[in-house]
Amino acid sequence: MLETIDLAARRGYSHLFSGLGLRVEPGCALLVTGANGTGKTTLLRILAGLSTPFTGRVRWRGEDVTPFAQSMRQDVVFCGHLPALKDELTAEENLAALVALAGAKLEPAHVRRALAIVALDRQASLPARVLSQGQRRRLGLARLAVTRRPLWLLDEPATALDADGIALLTRLIADHLERGGFAVAATHQTLALPTSRVRTLALS
Repeated sequence: MLETIDLAARRGYSHLFSGLGLRVEPGCALLVTGANGTGKTTLLRILAGLSTPFTGRVRWRGEDVTPFAQSMRQDVVFCGHLPALKDELTAEENLAALVALAGAKLEPAHVRRALAIVALDRQASLPARVLSQGQRRRLGLARLAVTRRPLWLLDEPATALDADGIALLTRLIADHLERGGFAVAATHQTLALPTSRVRTLALS
């Protein structure tokens, strides 16, 4: 499982949160809510091993997580609140590059299939700079559609998505949980996931 023990984080001289203990089990999602500036992104970065907590520990599969640990790089998909796209590359090239950066490789046919899943097959050859914000976000969802890493950390994944896009995001997460995966998402949006699989953490 994924868990934290007495976790605390600071920004400058300000405490974002302290004494935080959470636990996420296989097949379950944790939805992190709270106003801007309460530490949602900071928490995700700490869970991913990309930042160091002020105090406390993160444990993944029974082992303490150290910053930039190889085990986390192998097991985590981290999707930030901004799509990590290169404007000069096509949608197809961006997806292939994102997967390659994670140490995997997709055949062109699989890239096109993933874009079709997120309704971007007609935009596959367009440069990312001409895509709408919602389409750019869908391109990030295509990465989730082809990823088989157990722990998904998602920062505002529903931003700029329309109703169909949010339904697609919800379905991808639900399928991931059905396979025994884990998900932690910082979100202001309601995601219609099975209530038996979801817990909520409100930061304030």
